[in-house]
Amino acid sequence: MPVVVVESPAKAKTINKYLGSDYTVLASYGHVRDLPAKDGSVDTENGFDMTWEIGADSRKHVKAIADALKDDNALILATDPDREGEAISWHLEEALRKRKALKKDTPVSRVVFNAITKSAVTEAMKNPREVDAPLVEAYLARRALDYLVGFNLSPVLWRKLPGARSAGRVQSVCLRLIVEREMEIEAFQPREYWSVKALLATPRGKEFEARLVSWAGKKLDRYDIPDQTQAELAVQAITSRDLTIAGVEAKPTSRNPSAPFMTSTLQQEASRKFGMGARQTMSAAQRLYEAGLITYMRTDGIDMAPEAVHAARDAIKDRYGAEYVPDSPRMYKNKAKNAQEAHECIRPTDMTRDASQIKISDADQRKLYDLIWKRTLACQMAAARLERTTVEIESADKQVGLRATGQVVLFDGFLKVYEEGRDDSASDDDDDNRLPQIDQGDKAEKRGVTPEQHFTQPPPRYTEATLVKKMEELGIGRPSTYASIVTTIQDREYVRKDKNRLIPEDKGRIVTIFLLNFFRKYVGYEFTANLEEELDVISAGEADYKKVLADFWRDFSAAIAETSELRTAEVIDKLDEALAPMLYPPREDGSDPRACPLCGEGRLNLKPSRSGGFVGCSRYPECRYTRPISGDAGEAGDRVLGEDNGDEISLRSGRFGPYVQRGEVTEENKKPPRASLPKGWSPDDMTLEKALTLLSLPREVGPHPDDGEPVEAGIGRYGPFVKHGRLYANLKEVDEVFTIGMNRAVEVLAQKAASRGQGRAAAKPLKELGEHPESGGPVNVMDGRYGPYVKWDKVNATLPKGTEPDDVTMEMAVELIAEKAAKKGKGRKAPAKKKAPAKKTAAKKAAADK
Repeated sequence: MPVVVVESPAKAKTINKYLGSDYTVLASYGHVRDLPAKDGSVDTENGFDMTWEIGADSRKHVKAIADALKDDNALILATDPDREGEAISWHLEEALRKRKALKKDTPVSRVVFNAITKSAVTEAMKNPREVDAPLVEAYLARRALDYLVGFNLSPVLWRKLPGARSAGRVQSVCLRLIVEREMEIEAFQPREYWSVKALLATPRGKEFEARLVSWAGKKLDRYDIPDQTQAELAVQAITSRDLTIAGVEAKPTSRNPSAPFMTSTLQQEASRKFGMGARQTMSAAQRLYEAGLITYMRTDGIDMAPEAVHAARDAIKDRYGAEYVPDSPRMYKNKAKNAQEAHECIRPTDMTRDASQIKISDADQRKLYDLIWKRTLACQMAAARLERTTVEIESADKQVGLRATGQVVLFDGFLKVYEEGRDDSASDDDDDNRLPQIDQGDKAEKRGVTPEQHFTQPPPRYTEATLVKKMEELGIGRPSTYASIVTTIQDREYVRKDKNRLIPEDKGRIVTIFLLNFFRKYVGYEFTANLEEELDVISAGEADYKKVLADFWRDFSAAIAETSELRTAEVIDKLDEALAPMLYPPREDGSDPRACPLCGEGRLNLKPSRSGGFVGCSRYPECRYTRPISGDAGEAGDRVLGEDNGDEISLRSGRFGPYVQRGEVTEENKKPPRASLPKGWSPDDMTLEKALTLLSLPREVGPHPDDGEPVEAGIGRYGPFVKHGRLYANLKEVDEVFTIGMNRAVEVLAQKAASRGQGRAAAKPLKELGEHPESGGPVNVMDGRYGPYVKWDKVNATLPKGTEPDDVTMEMAVELIAEKAAKKGKGRKAPAKKKAPAKKTAAKKAAADK
């Protein structure tokens, strides 16, 4: 019986169920061969011949297929219906022929299906074809280009830029987008402007909001009210005049649904709605496809099969009624540049089943299926009908004009099911407001006029969604590559993701600036897009892929040779010059931006490092001033704070944040005392007194009453602590390090020991007085090593001599606590008062404080 080969075991299991016992269905487990990571895998001297190698993990899978072919008389290659799938089929056939597992008379055919359903698989089996040679050649060209760039450019990076890991043909262009966006943000100068809004009311008392659109007979543009003074004049102009409704215009309008998903739009919407990364999205989509629930998930196409359109229309009618079905089916024009990858859109294989009707345990897969199902149904639904109303309000002398806008949904149409998300919603968009009944000629009562200050905002950092969208717009990469590209630049530590935004690391900046200076052509957006188009021409059978490779290699190899001859120092100097506007911006006092702010003698230069690079003083090691290239530490914070015992105490910015230092580095004192600023301490607020306090740590609290060994308080890598012998206990606040007394220290250490199951348990109260009457939290009388004391929160107040614990009242305790807190807060900011908890027992509060 014929051997059918697919990529994954999950897909094999589903297809085997459809084909039955007449076929042997096996999995290749993805690509079976690749180019070895060594010189010569693409032979540029001999027609770009490629040396392929079967991966260690793939050998057993190729052997299983070869063994099955010993008894079977046909091979059917049923890998995915795209360039990668075609390549896997080609690799398999080539590998099996090398093993002589295929006889001369063994028929080999290729079948493709866009969905793993019984009808799609059965139909595909009726229409076999040969492996698509032009599509394979396009794959070979892409793979050779990626190898030639990566294998030749990466070593140049390693030699010239310590810490750089790799470069890639598309990866480096993607990184450039993120770095250039960050530089735009850093260079951005915000511009102030004001707007004025008025809360108005109709004669019937219904309120609505309007904004000032004309003043002194002039239509206002965005920046026409530049400051607070002008804004207050505008407010006065409105408040001093009576307002009337000059016109009400209601325009019917409609909104059509978005097109069904293709790969890039699915990634964008999953990112917007669920915060899912590109790789996470594609992994979930892959599982859904293999389970036969959706069509193939790597596609540039947005067209839908006619039978799927009719199924969607039937499902809409059954669920929502005939009024939600448009008179004629919606047809979406395919956007794919390359017809070979223009498969059908991503849609459910069964339109009647929503997420609640299918068995999906994985949360990502469930959310993604629900998204795809809703988008697919919505794209075939009737348009939403809206009424957009614009109300013009004027003063009698026409000196002041305001406008209110809003809309009403007359018929929800596709909005009943789905609405596309936005990447960055416009703050000034008030079209969604609902307006009350307003009639022309009505008086508008003023109930408030408010000026609002605004500043222009820099362009937002890319999310994975907006980055994929930008790559798609520029024609960089293809659906099958977006997820891996975005993942690679994060894995290389060129970019980090914070709150779903992509931020370049220093290493990524340096690599990008290097490539822009020495390989600008090859990280050019237009060049990369043109190369993608050439690959599309190859896949259409209209170009020779070896000629495309030869043209590329001729210029690229020359650029590699030229850069390889440069000394590292020359490269760093060039980068230093290119980065100068960012690294050394003009100073407010007009002094030399390159003068070292610490020693005043050396000059600042870019220094290479494993982390990418940093700015340092030319007088190293005499002066050890450094700061990151992103400038986060800021030169303004680096200064001499004063002197102590003949030593200069200075504030400095290091690669790991700001710190204070006693003295300078000398041959005799190679490691002068240093202390990092604790979390929450601002460099701007640092004084000599604070620096000396930090440098004095760890602080000895006193001898422990049990064994006389010292108890110390300090700040470590995990924050503030108290220490007794080998026992460390964390403190909640940094300031406690400087104020903690022995009673509190012994208590914290005892709690830590008890939590480990060692030492004695935390002390029980001698007397429970109840909740603090002002701030909440239990107030107790405790038995301390130095006598009884009152405890509330972190405040321990020793009882006056002669006072018995049983005699302590709440009033007395509150007074003692207030006195202790006042002393404790002397010289530092007092902690904010706590709000009394709504319903919290003393026992719960005590447990929370442990």
